[in-house]
Amino acid sequence: MAKYEEIAKVLRERIKSEYYPPDSLLPNQVDLVEEFGASRMTIKKALNILALDGLIYSRRGAGTRILNRSFWDKDTSPADEYRGLSKQMNEQHRNLTSESIVFEIEFPDEKIQDKLLLNAHQPVYKIIRLRKIDEEPFVLEHTYMPAHIVPNLTEEHIATSIYSYLKGDLGLKFAGAYRNIQADKSDKYDQDYLECKVDDPILEVEQVVYLKDGRPVEYSRSRNRYDKRGYTVLDVQQN
Repeated sequence: MAKYEEIAKVLRERIKSEYYPPDSLLPNQVDLVEEFGASRMTIKKALNILALDGLIYSRRGAGTRILNRSFWDKDTSPADEYRGLSKQMNEQHRNLTSESIVFEIEFPDEKIQDKLLLNAHQPVYKIIRLRKIDEEPFVLEHTYMPAHIVPNLTEEHIATSIYSYLKGDLGLKFAGAYRNIQADKSDKYDQDYLECKVDDPILEVEQVVYLKDGRPVEYSRSRNRYDKRGYTVLDVQQN
């Protein structure tokens, strides 16, 4: 575990135990640097994790205030987060497992061609997998990736972390993502794998992820139970 992750873990536990009470101020960065024997950049990275968790917020000149928990009574993720669910859950020390439902190569239809800037003869991986947190259904992911950009993808990668393979083994550099969040009705996959009712709404996150060279590397639709997961935006005015 990286140093900043260790520090974030310690601070998260202090917040949850109310060692740092709600609405109090976190010790300043100079004090945290001294306590943890870490650089200021390492402390900033640790605090960024807590801010993304919705546990703290900072304002220039006003310090870092404790919010004491995420904003909602459900799991939340930052709306601009695209590092991958495995990375997020690892930082929270939660047990994430993946169940592969569909893993095959096919030629893209017109929609996938448009999203991934492909022609009809460039094959893509079609991946459907269920992500579970502590053995409970969490999110159902429908993912498409260009086979020529992501060669040799395997069931083992699907069962663990695709993004670890993309970044670690293939050395791909990410630039950002376009994301659309919308409500939808549950479909048969949602009902079978997320244990939704026929009339349950679904929170769908549709995204295209881009590499630094401008190529889209992923088009996906993540299907979330309305009562299990939400997305947040931290918007703190500095002036």
